[in-house]
Amino acid sequence: MEPAVETVVLAVGPNDREHVDALLAEAVAVAKPAKASVYLLHVFPQEEYDELLNQMDIEPTSGSMQPDELAARHDSIRTPADYLEQHNIEYSIRGVVGKPDEEIVRVADELDADRIVIGGAGRSPAGKAVFGDYAQQVLLNASCPVTYVQRA
Repeated sequence: MEPAVETVVLAVGPNDREHVDALLAEAVAVAKPAKASVYLLHVFPQEEYDELLNQMDIEPTSGSMQPDELAARHDSIRTPADYLEQHNIEYSIRGVVGKPDEEIVRVADELDADRIVIGGAGRSPAGKAVFGDYAQQVLLNASCPVTYVQRA
């Protein structure tokens, strides 16, 4: 018997805009039957975080806008949040600053996640899947199952 799924981490970033529907479909397929909660996670590289705060005329060192709040305002999170709401799936938004491969695994561990859903650019010139950017490190280092959704 498979263990119950209570917490799903869905990592969504700016490169996921083109295939966010596929990521959401996978997350919903796991979360809905199990009545699991979904954490929408956006990892900001330090430079992006500072740049976004500067665009909003907020001093990055002021601490007046935390990564969770910035993530909730970010375009890459609003569409998934609306989708999960429409499907009556409980969700929370998390934003963190750091390296995606490290932070996705760290947050999933912190939340005691039962599943991670990530996307990436697969390339297979010799028939082998070579995962892009952070995805391979998440697959190798996560302490829970990872669902990988290849960008079309």
